[in-house]
Amino acid sequence: MPGVIGPADYSQEPPRNSCLKINSKEPFNAEPPRSALISSYVTPVELFYKRNHGPIPVVDDIERYRVSIFGLIKNPKELSMADIRKLPKYNVTATLQCAGNRRTAMSNVRKVKGVGWDVAAIGNAVWGGARLADVLELVGIPKLAATTPSGGKHVEFTSVDKCKEENGGPYKASIPLKQATSPEADVLLAYEMNGEGFFMQRDYKMFPPSVNWENINWASRRPLMDFPVQCAICSLEDVDVVKKGKITVAGYAVAGGGRGIERVDVSIDGGKTWLEVARCQKPDVPYVADDICSDKWAWVFFKAEVDIPRKAEIVAKAVDVAANVQPEDVAVIWNLRGVLNTSWHRVKVRVSHSNL
Repeated sequence: MPGVIGPADYSQEPPRNSCLKINSKEPFNAEPPRSALISSYVTPVELFYKRNHGPIPVVDDIERYRVSIFGLIKNPKELSMADIRKLPKYNVTATLQCAGNRRTAMSNVRKVKGVGWDVAAIGNAVWGGARLADVLELVGIPKLAATTPSGGKHVEFTSVDKCKEENGGPYKASIPLKQATSPEADVLLAYEMNGEGFFMQRDYKMFPPSVNWENINWASRRPLMDFPVQCAICSLEDVDVVKKGKITVAGYAVAGGGRGIERVDVSIDGGKTWLEVARCQKPDVPYVADDICSDKWAWVFFKAEVDIPRKAEIVAKAVDVAANVQPEDVAVIWNLRGVLNTSWHRVKVRVSHSNL
């Protein structure tokens, strides 16, 4: 593709932040420390989790790069970056999460297949670009269209990445045309992240615990297009030793579909009793779920100061505005791909009485 090269090997990989925890080197998959997530509402680019399926594409000449739009449409086109930048620009603050976030905890129940993520395969950024609905109008697809005159119902995105999963071919994904053409959905063809400037047929599907690699039928399930309500504690590690006195329990909560977080509950006794804790997004701006001033696609931070006994299991769970709740037991939602672990997040803490 003019302007962008899809390397066949890993000899031209970009530099990465040294604090990232590497879960896979080739392809490069890594996540930041838990504590880094709650240090900033907008996750810095260098600390955003890295999820790759092949070598990183190399931008050779962005002015020569073209976005090709073709398929079941009457007017296929190739658009330059200049063409796309002529369209109205929108900024959307949104949280991006890997479907395998918290997969390691699911592996503790029974082995699953996939990159072993902790709780930090998630990040929040300000994405800038043209609305996909505006881009599709350039090829004759009107807003709020659910199908094209030729029968097209999905928009498929094809990259220049060369991936093992696709036998050396490109990485692909798709979304329904109805979603792509809806201005309310805030779907962007993004060209900025924080101001810087379908591989779904046989993956990213959730099956019941009874399905294994011998009886799996990929065609029986739809791909994951959204994610359930989720939260995780980021101020503490899985097994932490703390000093006597009050400790901070803080983390993130997020729900799919633009649903706000109605409540976050924290327990210091393994889930026997609960305390509703404070939520926030931007500093000095009160967070109200589904309020026009809140970022509907973005995560929410929670925080509480608590006293704990000598030993404690701290648990966090969230509830969204549709009253969706996280399941208590990870075994209930176990699946062979280890995706969408939204069970209660638990960390064990021990108090040290040493002054050293």
